[in-house]
Amino acid sequence: MKKSLFLTIALLTSGNVSAATDHYVLRDGDYVRHLKVTKINDDYTASVDVDFDATANQAGSTQCSETISGKAKSTGENELILKKHSESEASFCELKIHLTPNGAKIDESKDCDNFAVGKCHFSSEGKELIKIK
Repeated sequence: MKKSLFLTIALLTSGNVSAATDHYVLRDGDYVRHLKVTKINDDYTASVDVDFDATANQAGSTQCSETISGKAKSTGENELILKKHSESEASFCELKIHLTPNGAKIDESKDCDNFAVGKCHFSSEGKELIKIK
């Protein structure tokens, strides 16, 4: 009886929730960027990570790997803003995410330097991350 009741409640509540997750990736030279956007009803969460692995021809450069994630706000059709507060400084990193049917572009504010070390940066520099289908 308990199983039937639990199953009925789960089916009733799950019909009201609409969830979707999209992944985007860009490999650009020594950089790999990954964006994950999850939409549950009208709420968005986003996670952006960047990995940089220096090759032999970039002497003096070190590898780095950084991630920013949290709630994102929709600021228009196909545009999200992810804002993260720095724990060590009085600044915010703001990532503007422009979604297209086949990909996404990421722009970062100047204060994002507090979140990434070395050559790591979250901006896709005008290049499009490809949507994984």
